[in-house]
Amino acid sequence: MRATRLPRRVAAAIASLTLLALGAAAPAQAAGPRNPCPDGRFLHIAHQGGESEAPSNTGYAFRRALRIGADMLEMDVHSTRDGVLVASHDASVDRTTDGTGLIRDKTFRELRRLDAAYNFVPGRNAVPGLPPESYPLRGVRTHDKRPPRGYQADDFAIPALRDVLRDFRQVPISIEIKGTTDADTESFLRNARLLADLLRQTHRTRDVIVTSFNDAAVAEFHRLAPRVALAPGLRGLTDYFFAGTPPIEGTVALQIPVTYQGLPIATPEFIARAHADGFAVHVWFSGTAPEDEATYNTLIDAGADGLMSSWPTLLERILDERGPRIHPQ
Repeated sequence: MRATRLPRRVAAAIASLTLLALGAAAPAQAAGPRNPCPDGRFLHIAHQGGESEAPSNTGYAFRRALRIGADMLEMDVHSTRDGVLVASHDASVDRTTDGTGLIRDKTFRELRRLDAAYNFVPGRNAVPGLPPESYPLRGVRTHDKRPPRGYQADDFAIPALRDVLRDFRQVPISIEIKGTTDADTESFLRNARLLADLLRQTHRTRDVIVTSFNDAAVAEFHRLAPRVALAPGLRGLTDYFFAGTPPIEGTVALQIPVTYQGLPIATPEFIARAHADGFAVHVWFSGTAPEDEATYNTLIDAGADGLMSSWPTLLERILDERGPRIHPQ
């Protein structure tokens, strides 16, 4: 574990993202090739804070991943009825908490009372309906159990994004704009506008990457917050992958699955093409490939600039064994 080296690594990651953002003001072919990882450093990105090892998108997961050695946090955002952006993967609270209903139908105060670790099963993410003993962190939020050492009950609530940005001020963050359903474009746009406003208010413009599967949300966010770095939406990524069409202005990284509908995406050839066009490549899993030691090593060897891991302990061990996180030149 390299937790004692975290401040230096975080500073390096922030510098990388800053340089990428400064170099991403024009389409790739106009700007020419750029080094997608200026300091040559690989990024360990904790996906939802490492959702296989800790309750997704909670303060506990984020703090734990950073203590293990993660360089960057990845999270999803929805908004409450009273316009508060919160870190949550799902549009509803049913799967992960002791509540029911959509986030957009609840006030932040109502949401905050819920236990975000209620259905968390170590190694399996949130799995409702199992025997009570399957949930070792259930009840910490509601003070029915003592929190793990070094944490508090609030770390097991659904967090407001404003608080995440405050608590992890020196940590690079990747934010995915979510919507209530894939077809509900207006919910994506609402969250994009709220996010642009919040990042301006909190002065977080240089160490954040914003993306969404919904390209309209990415475009709306960029219109309102043009200084914040982007990863393109699904359409933009698809057009770049198949036709080489430059992604939206402001793009600094391509956040890609390992495979998509059986088609390999995170190949050495595609990563090399993205690098030649000046883009970093961050790879996510979410069921698109086995998330194990062999796959992690294969993707690092393929040249990925960062992996979004749901198993931060495993990825950190692999990176320790591989040695310094510097890409071959």
